Amino acid sequence: MPAFIEGVGRMKRLIETKIVNPLLEQYGLPAYKTPGAAGVDLVACIDAPITIAGGKNQLIGTGLAVNIQDPGLVAVVASRSGLCLHSQIRVGQGIGVIDADYHGEIGVILHNDGNEDYQVLPGERIAQLLFMPVVQVAFKTVAEFTTMTDRGAGGFGHTGRH
Repeated sequence: MPAFIEGVGRMKRLIETKIVNPLLEQYGLPAYKTPGAAGVDLVACIDAPITIAGGKNQLIGTGLAVNIQDPGLVAVVASRSGLCLHSQIRVGQGIGVIDADYHGEIGVILHNDGNEDYQVLPGERIAQLLFMPVVQVAFKTVAEFTTMTDRGAGGFGHTGRH
């Protein structure tokens, strides 16, 4: 049974966290910066700057592990919009998925979309962590779907630009 605590304006689910790199103690555990924030910032838990060359990926540790416990939840690692806009640094695979049964350190694959090297600094906020519901499905193979839509099999851009 998930545990909850009273949050600002809503209940918050308790997620067990473990510090797997002692450097995280100086940077602090992730926290919501505003009452309406959807995600918490993950920091680069590194002891020296790491350079990401233009067009390259680099795995950066966060010093944090979580025990979600509930298969109905997933943690999602997403890019920080300001870091992407101003420095062309984003989560390399689009989003990262932290399954409920993963207990290892959360790592962030950062990608440099720019041409210039980017230096990730110790304690720098590098990504966001969000918790979202999960729905697992069972697939049923059919010859035809039981419902029809106006779109049908219309693919990418089939409705035009405007």
